[in-house]
Amino acid sequence: MPTNVVMPQLGESIAEGTIVRWIKKVGDKIDRDELLFEISTDKVDAEIPSPAAGVLSEIRAKEGETVPINSVVAVIGGSGEPASVESPAPPAPAPATPSESRLAAGPPPAAAEAPSRVAAAEQRPVRSSPLVRRLAREHGVDVSQVVGSGLSGRVTKKDILAFIERGSTSVPAPAAATPVATLPLASSPGEDAPTFDGDQPTVAVPMTVMRQKIAEHMIASRRTSAHVHSIFEVDFSRVQQLRQEHKSRYERSGAKLTLVPFIAKVVIDALRAMPIVNASIDGDRILYKRDINLGIAVALESGLIVPVVRNADEKNLLGLSLAIADLASRARAKRLDPAEVQGGTFTITNPGGFGAVFGLPIINQPQSAILGVGSLEKRPVVVNDTIAIRPIAYLTLGFDHRLIDGVVADQFMAHVKGGLEQFEASIV
Repeated sequence: MPTNVVMPQLGESIAEGTIVRWIKKVGDKIDRDELLFEISTDKVDAEIPSPAAGVLSEIRAKEGETVPINSVVAVIGGSGEPASVESPAPPAPAPATPSESRLAAGPPPAAAEAPSRVAAAEQRPVRSSPLVRRLAREHGVDVSQVVGSGLSGRVTKKDILAFIERGSTSVPAPAAATPVATLPLASSPGEDAPTFDGDQPTVAVPMTVMRQKIAEHMIASRRTSAHVHSIFEVDFSRVQQLRQEHKSRYERSGAKLTLVPFIAKVVIDALRAMPIVNASIDGDRILYKRDINLGIAVALESGLIVPVVRNADEKNLLGLSLAIADLASRARAKRLDPAEVQGGTFTITNPGGFGAVFGLPIINQPQSAILGVGSLEKRPVVVNDTIAIRPIAYLTLGFDHRLIDGVVADQFMAHVKGGLEQFEASIV
């Protein structure tokens, strides 16, 4: 019996997804839960498993095509059924149709290009940008023969140049390669600097689907919410002391005791005490949420994603540590389930991990507040009229002033500050 493969829903209000690549081709045998195709939206690049075992008998959506959720994109036939439809050749990626969605929180890194196929000699899909593939072609390098050092095996410019230096080429070089000048530009982790031909002043590179969606929803969030930010200075001496005392015990349990679980724990307590910060606006109604579903922003090679720790208020500190580490790891490996990026009620983003003193994050719609965590640094502070050196970080609450008054936001942040500076040892 044939099984239809449908475009899954990847989050609240998401109405469509874009086919990035087909991992299997028509005629291939496939097992249930074996990876079948990759899709992209503003919040997640996900590799989608097959819903059944059999043979991929039909592909109905081409690579680069944006299709509505629940649309049939492929058909899995029984193992004895012949394939009846050839897999369509992938066209150039088309711009995605705008859709209403939550915003991926915080200032994300610049996008890298979506995975694609290299022409002619290549026998398998390889992650690399168009600029890297162009460099490879000009030097006669088969990208499929290069071991990628980037995230998820992505082939970077550095990998290509190292391959060339070793004198390893796998296809004949073009007869007249155009001289290329490489401009060393600052770029995001995993993003390759563009290459310029001769005196070419600019290079146009299409946005990825994720980057297009992030751009759309950042603007939508700014247009929707009355953004206000409140910044508090927090002394992390108590937290650092507890981390040192208990980190070995946590490591034996498979958890790394970072700052984020401590912050998450006190945020959960503050949300429970002040449920308006966990609420959202629906027209002229306020929607109070029973559950505390904590979004944790994770930087990816191609953007930013916000997986959700569901029912976070039911977890202890160890449970939060394990859940956050698991979600971040699977987000980077594109192993998140669609349900794990939806339903968040409050978001924590950590620009301090890259050295930012503090940030002014954009609210993750339809939520009403977001917490930004700045870098933790030793700073001189006044303690009992004397100068002391303490580990200090700035925490920023971005909130929707339509729903949350300034005094409420400051009370919430005072709760968070107090919880961190006087963290109870019994909780650890």
